Amino acid sequence: MSNPPLTPNRRDFLTGRAVRQQVEAAGDVLADALVDAGEHQPEPVGHDTIRLETRAMACAWSVIMNPGPPRQVMTASDALDIIHQLEDQMTVYRDDSELQRINFAAHESPQPVESGLYQLLKECLALSETTDGAFDPTSGPLIQLWKTCRDEGRVPSEDEVCETMNLVGIGRVTFDDDAETVSFAAKGFGFDLGAIGKGYAIDRVADHLMQEGIDDFLVHGGHSSLRAVGDHHGQGGWPVGIKNPLFTEKRYATLLLEDRAMSTSGSNIQHFRHEGRRYGHILDPRTGWPAEGLLSVTVLAPKAAEADALSTAFYVMGLEKAREYCHNRPEIGAILVPHPQGGPTLEPVVVNIPSDRLFFVDRSTHGA
Repeated sequence: MSNPPLTPNRRDFLTGRAVRQQVEAAGDVLADALVDAGEHQPEPVGHDTIRLETRAMACAWSVIMNPGPPRQVMTASDALDIIHQLEDQMTVYRDDSELQRINFAAHESPQPVESGLYQLLKECLALSETTDGAFDPTSGPLIQLWKTCRDEGRVPSEDEVCETMNLVGIGRVTFDDDAETVSFAAKGFGFDLGAIGKGYAIDRVADHLMQEGIDDFLVHGGHSSLRAVGDHHGQGGWPVGIKNPLFTEKRYATLLLEDRAMSTSGSNIQHFRHEGRRYGHILDPRTGWPAEGLLSVTVLAPKAAEADALSTAFYVMGLEKAREYCHNRPEIGAILVPHPQGGPTLEPVVVNIPSDRLFFVDRSTHGA
């Protein structure tokens, strides 16, 4: 069953009989009954849920809960408001956002940053360092270069990429922890939080729900990033379906998530072709060119911001480096899907995910 979008006046909508109409069979994010026939664990399935939706950051957002007291619905409604506040703060598509104010002025003088956003930027710095630069939130000039060239029906020249790379590198941003300010090395530097902002917003929503006493829920933004807290009908977590990266209308696996975040990255949908060559939308900030090593990446982490950033970083790093990262950090799990060799059969590499939490449609994981 598809889920009706939440009306603009959420509080009016939530106070009447429409609340009861929101109780429904599990929706898109909850997995269908998908299980590896060779395993004997009980298969995770979706049961009735309450779902609240909104739209922000150019995608759909949902808070999904087990049916319960009406108060949790109002609490979830308040939590969704947080996403809009964070979009106002972090968007690079409006000149009056705090992030754009920083981007426009931090080359002239240190710019003060709201405490929560400052801590996010410092987390970005740490993630960039641990991934050897495969994640870098100062890649905005590269993203804009490739977007412009795509609109013009061409790819950038080597000279254009090299020139733009002079404006990329979070290591050239100066952080003052005492004053909570940032400053840039040169004009043209700036932050673009597209690879971590949704995860950060999911964490903020989850924190609010837990502070208000909601113990079991799932929050997702854009269907690619989510965080599951607690349990769904006694199954030991929330069943979440993973789409087949070759046949996106199909699922190829189900994860049972409990107090974990998940994010998936890939260029199977967002890409363009030029002179017979395919160029994906995920750029390697170390080279300025699209990353090509993997078909898709799914990352599990304690927090959604970390999962969001690492799914992009692992895609850029490639199979061996991503696997090494997980081996050194057992709290991080991953499903790394290389490009298939000569057919539609997927051969995912699974790291740090227990077998009783991951259910493939079948052993071959093919998309046919």
